[in-house]
Amino acid sequence: MGGAKKQIISHPLRVLGIDPGTATVGWAIIEENAGILVPVAFGHISTPKNNSEENRLAEISEDLVNIIEKYHPREAAVEQLFFFKNKKTIISVGQSRGGILLTLEQKGVKIASYTPLQVKQAVTGYGKAEKKQVQLMVKSILGLKAVPKPDDTADALAIAICHINSRKVNNF
Repeated sequence: MGGAKKQIISHPLRVLGIDPGTATVGWAIIEENAGILVPVAFGHISTPKNNSEENRLAEISEDLVNIIEKYHPREAAVEQLFFFKNKKTIISVGQSRGGILLTLEQKGVKIASYTPLQVKQAVTGYGKAEKKQVQLMVKSILGLKAVPKPDDTADALAIAICHINSRKVNNF
């Protein structure tokens, strides 16, 4: 018998990055295949300020389900809450993050969480990088023509990049 070589078949990994919020949730789908990162889709979910809390959370969940069903990510990375000057804001963002985690779990998407410091470190190599530095690195890493807007969308891309760069180290 001849020495048959095993052929390694690489399956692309699709990761959903999420920057939680109530008024605006940034999201991004990045595909990684053999070390190459490709932005598949990205954007944001906006909820009207005059809607009730529960209606806004339901809208975020519904939009997230549509994104998951359209792009089929296997893994998701969600930014952890770290520090907010406004106590009222942290509560609403925390509720949004909880709804996002529940939606991901219900859809069977494996979840990882990263602090803003971890995201900055993974994308720029410096944990205290300015927001603009992170955005420019996201643009460069993904070969984008411009920094995505709003900032929440660029943050979601950075969170997805962080997960892809960190998942092997974290045995994900």
